[in-house]
Amino acid sequence: MNVALSSLGREQLDLATVISFIGNGVEVLVERSLRATGKISSEIHRSALAAFLESYSQNMTALTRPYPGVIACLEALKSADVRLGICTNKPTGPAKDICDQLDLSRFFDVIAGAEPDQPKKPDATPLLACIGAMGGTVPNSLYVGDSTVDYQTAKNADVSFRLYSRGYLNAGISDLADEYRFDYWTHENFLRS
Repeated sequence: MNVALSSLGREQLDLATVISFIGNGVEVLVERSLRATGKISSEIHRSALAAFLESYSQNMTALTRPYPGVIACLEALKSADVRLGICTNKPTGPAKDICDQLDLSRFFDVIAGAEPDQPKKPDATPLLACIGAMGGTVPNSLYVGDSTVDYQTAKNADVSFRLYSRGYLNAGISDLADEYRFDYWTHENFLRS
């Protein structure tokens, strides 16, 4: 994000601030970053978005790593024949590229990113499309997320949800019981008893 801000002569943001802006897609990330550093117009937004996407396409995994324990968890779930998918507000191409570069694609049956003709999360549409693409049903699905947007998406889709509490929580979630939150990636958190 800071490359885009610098291209406009704007001050840089610290990583914690940028992380707090994540959750509703790249357009909103850019908008929030611009608002935090000065005035915004549609022209400034277009310019910053283009600069961000150019830089991001060359550095997608520079600061991206799976959370600790995720690989072992995914391996255990795949061994248990659990179908897995990703539903993200990142565009599909970059989402797949990131998974390929981090050797994560092998775990997922579907990688569903944002599409220009589809609403973004927290709208239920992308999650329901992802579930459908895997041949799943809402009653037999579990959506695991790391943000308020993920929680809102699950609620909107009426899909069971688990929250990784060390993720991108950009607002408190007071109506989610502790039993639906987890701190460590173990497959037992996601299997039905």
